[in-house]
Amino acid sequence: MAALLLHQTTSHLLRSSPSTRMTRKARSAFVVAYKMQVPYELKQDQSRLFHELPSGLNMEVIFQKGSDKDLDKKTERGEIPPLVFVHGSYHAAWCWAEHWLPFFSRYGFDCYSLSLLGQGESDAPEGSVAGSLETHAADVADFIKKELSFPPVLLGHSFGGLIIQYYVTNSVNGQFSGSKDSHPKLAGAVLVCSVPPSGNSGLVWRYLFSKPIAAFKVTRSLAAKGFQTSLPLCKETFFSEHMEDHLVLRYQELMKESSRMPLFDLRKLNASLPVPSVPKSSIEVLVIGASDDFIVDAAGLSETGSFYGVSPLCIEGVAHDMMLDCSWEKGAKEILSWLNGLKE
Repeated sequence: MAALLLHQTTSHLLRSSPSTRMTRKARSAFVVAYKMQVPYELKQDQSRLFHELPSGLNMEVIFQKGSDKDLDKKTERGEIPPLVFVHGSYHAAWCWAEHWLPFFSRYGFDCYSLSLLGQGESDAPEGSVAGSLETHAADVADFIKKELSFPPVLLGHSFGGLIIQYYVTNSVNGQFSGSKDSHPKLAGAVLVCSVPPSGNSGLVWRYLFSKPIAAFKVTRSLAAKGFQTSLPLCKETFFSEHMEDHLVLRYQELMKESSRMPLFDLRKLNASLPVPSVPKSSIEVLVIGASDDFIVDAAGLSETGSFYGVSPLCIEGVAHDMMLDCSWEKGAKEILSWLNGLKE
């Protein structure tokens, strides 16, 4: 039986499938020991849960149940797939909980936002890095296998998108080969401002030759963690120019606390790439990027679209952190339209 433990919840009782698989206690029974010194306060109807992995480590899950207002539509179209969100570097489950979990839950989708190991409120493994493409994808697969009743749609941002690409390869190719070790089947995948299948090395080299100043800023911001101490650099790296400074400051503080260890050893990661290909049309994939993305350029977005045989969408007036930016609803509405197409 899956071990999904309730740590913090709103007064709204959970009615989804995980509620039958977890231990429930009153909030007063817990002494909350946050791993993040700036803990994220949940929105109304959101719950913080913990999924126990085979290693014994706990993975944070922020859950928001889909609204029942579309229950008749759900019955007509079949089960609405749950949505599972995977973050990238310097982020955690909270980055989806801010806007997109409330948005998609209003349209009937059960939403689960995961914090990868060593990030957010999840436990940290031994060693200097949180894991690899293989281990992170396996952790996501373990959650899906044990906690969900229907194939979900996986949504991944930045390096989280690369993890999903690895998951898709394992799942699809495993199904074709009949492997018993393949990851659970998906209803679809959404890659949001994702690192392309070849990794970030191509992005870095293009910036070095075409935009040397931008290359310096990206290196200072991400590799040297300059975004943590410079508000203007944080804004330029992740958000659009119209983003209000008080919001940038709030997210900067959360990002500082989100990653207690790097997601990957980048040298080992790049040596393992590109992600193995899958047969075209073997899975429904939406590739979506942002016109003002300071990290993933147009060539990177195009590479990912070509890899899956789809035309990528580029959202105008939005930056890399599409789900947190001041125009966050632009991308959310495009994804909702695509999801509705899946259900028809």
